[in-house]
Amino acid sequence: MDRREFNTKVAGALAITPALRASAVRAQAPRWSLVADVAECCSCAIPCSCNFGRPEPGTCHGTRLIQVREGQLEGADLAGLRFVVTFEMRVWTRIFMDDRMSAAQFATLDRLLPVAFAGFDRQARAKVRAPLTMQETADGFRFGVPESTVEMKLMAGLDGARIVITGLPNPAYRDYVQQESVVHTHRSADAQWSYSGTNGFRSLMRVNG
Repeated sequence: MDRREFNTKVAGALAITPALRASAVRAQAPRWSLVADVAECCSCAIPCSCNFGRPEPGTCHGTRLIQVREGQLEGADLAGLRFVVTFEMRVWTRIFMDDRMSAAQFATLDRLLPVAFAGFDRQARAKVRAPLTMQETADGFRFGVPESTVEMKLMAGLDGARIVITGLPNPAYRDYVQQESVVHTHRSADAQWSYSGTNGFRSLMRVNG
């Protein structure tokens, strides 16, 4: 066998077929990905140091709304998933899934929570379907579920402009807009609280895994 014939045979043996190439692409593709709008108020002073990667000791009570704009979990469409998480940081969560979602969406969210929101899911003391209300206001935003209510307003910056923070060390806090709580209440078997004038924010979450 001369060198030319040898090289031809080796090249043929090592050639990547379309099927192998497609398989490699699938193996490298994220198992899941999502883009979501996030809104939250907590009991921390403004600004919340947790969101800057510097959590302080002590109790943090929070309520977060997550609305998925787009995404997929192993091919299942995530667009339109909506839920609220009320929590005592590092201790417990209560998860409220918007009862307007379809049966298929509930099933998909059940699969998504332990994958993309493992911390919230792991500490959940309750996961329930509940009515979820949302309302944009002239200078803020309101949302609520039966156990938790949040109303926040924009915190004005220089010349009355929005305070937008970029580069925070968490992919859930992209285009972070500083807010201030007007009302942040919760009442359940786990806790009850009422705050005003504490930290709030709205942001874009873009994650995959």
